[in-house]
Amino acid sequence: MQQSTENANSVSHYTFLVLTIVIGLVGVYLRFAEFPHATLISNLILLFASGLCLKAVFGILK
Repeated sequence: MQQSTENANSVSHYTFLVLTIVIGLVGVYLRFAEFPHATLISNLILLFASGLCLKAVFGILK
């Protein structure tokens, strides 16, 4: 139990989570940009960041 708690409280998990949230916010801000294919690029960035966020959350829960 102790090892599981230490793993869940690891700083690397939360650093990775914050980084993926920032990547997701970049995708949100790109939705308002005015350049060709802005919506497509922002959707791909949001999809990528969402996948990474899920990976981080499941890593914490593991």
